[in-house]
Amino acid sequence: MRFPWKSSTKSQQQILADAPVQQTAKRVSLRSFVLWLGPALMVSIAYMDPGNYGTDIAAGAAFKYDLLWAAWFAGGMAMLLQYLSGKLGIASGYSLPELVRMSLVKHRYVVPYWLAAEAAVAATDLAEYLGTVLGLNLLFGVPLLYASIFGALDVILLLAMMGKRFRLIEQYFAMLISVLVFGILYNLVVVKPDLTQVAYHSVVPIASSNAALLIVVGIIGATVMPHALFVHSWLSKNKMDLLGRKINGGNLGSSVTDSMKPTANHHAHSTREIERTRKFHLKETVLALTIASVVNAGILLVAIPLYPNPNVTVSDFVHGIGLIFGSAIAVIFILTLLASGLSSSALGTIAGQVIMEGLIGKHWNVWARRIVTRVINVFPTTFAILLGLDPLSLLVYSQVILSLMIPLPMIPLVYYTSKRKFMADFVNRRITLVLAIVTVALIMAFNSFLLYTIFVP
Repeated sequence: MRFPWKSSTKSQQQILADAPVQQTAKRVSLRSFVLWLGPALMVSIAYMDPGNYGTDIAAGAAFKYDLLWAAWFAGGMAMLLQYLSGKLGIASGYSLPELVRMSLVKHRYVVPYWLAAEAAVAATDLAEYLGTVLGLNLLFGVPLLYASIFGALDVILLLAMMGKRFRLIEQYFAMLISVLVFGILYNLVVVKPDLTQVAYHSVVPIASSNAALLIVVGIIGATVMPHALFVHSWLSKNKMDLLGRKINGGNLGSSVTDSMKPTANHHAHSTREIERTRKFHLKETVLALTIASVVNAGILLVAIPLYPNPNVTVSDFVHGIGLIFGSAIAVIFILTLLASGLSSSALGTIAGQVIMEGLIGKHWNVWARRIVTRVINVFPTTFAILLGLDPLSLLVYSQVILSLMIPLPMIPLVYYTSKRKFMADFVNRRITLVLAIVTVALIMAFNSFLLYTIFVP
């Protein structure tokens, strides 16, 4: 005769016995995830760089809440593509530049591809450098000409860290991103946007005029940065290699036996380990890019009190919110701009080194590389200031270059992650492939429209 209540009691006892094990597993998983944090966090700064400040401020000051949806939409597209980039490095064991080099059998195409990628890095660095220059000018009152010189010295700080543990660089990014995020959140608390309007315009797409559509194109079309797609694959695959045998006495929590199983990839990581790392990568990418989207939406919302002002500049914005809400909010906003310029500039340096080594297989002294890149950008900026031109006008030309270069990493990225010979069991699912193709098509369409509006009166 069976006694159901005894069976139930035994089951409860077993659950109680398993509870400490489950809690320990959760703690191990949380610890593993915290140790993994870094790659997507570093890459997220590309979506909070000074170039985003201009479009977000213009959107809020000219159209109030109407274009808020564009910031969330842009963040979603960036989230998908950055996830694919990191997954490529984790599953294949190669960075995107390395795979491109191996795929270009006719090596005469490698150098032109590399030069184009370097042009994208230089154009990106120009926007980041201008953010540092404006930050120094607005915060300390340093004349633009001197700020353009002092702003170039951030190279010393970064290069001093490059010889240390990479974890130090990750902590440097975390510190600057914290300044940026908490600064924008403080601004939002002071401005107090209408939450009902925020909720409505976050999900209802509105672009009431050609001018509004152009700003939407600026927010969405130039959202994905070429260097971010290149570097994320490298950051993820190297972080996996570094942590492979340091977390939980094994490979990100996998057993020793499991870790020895061969895979279809060139690195010695098991399928179970790759899957566990992919999940960490997915969680971090969603978290980091959500934070970036919140920052971009926050900048737009903070600019709304200046409405209507369709031609507002960053300087006008800072002075305007200072007059309305007091000097504290203006100073904190400038600090976020400065943190954005310094952190995104550091990412550009790392990306440039990854692109060079991956595409042409040569390691150039990082000091020489950084100095040359910075001199290239200091020259046109200083020249423009001497001529009395607005340095921000250079952003237009940098965005044109980025628009032309975006297909360079995007198309190969979707191709590689959709091929089993590179990804093995981690090839893109059909729904992921469809979403990726639609995202690439939208971004290229937006950028084509941006180029059309620039060159066709």
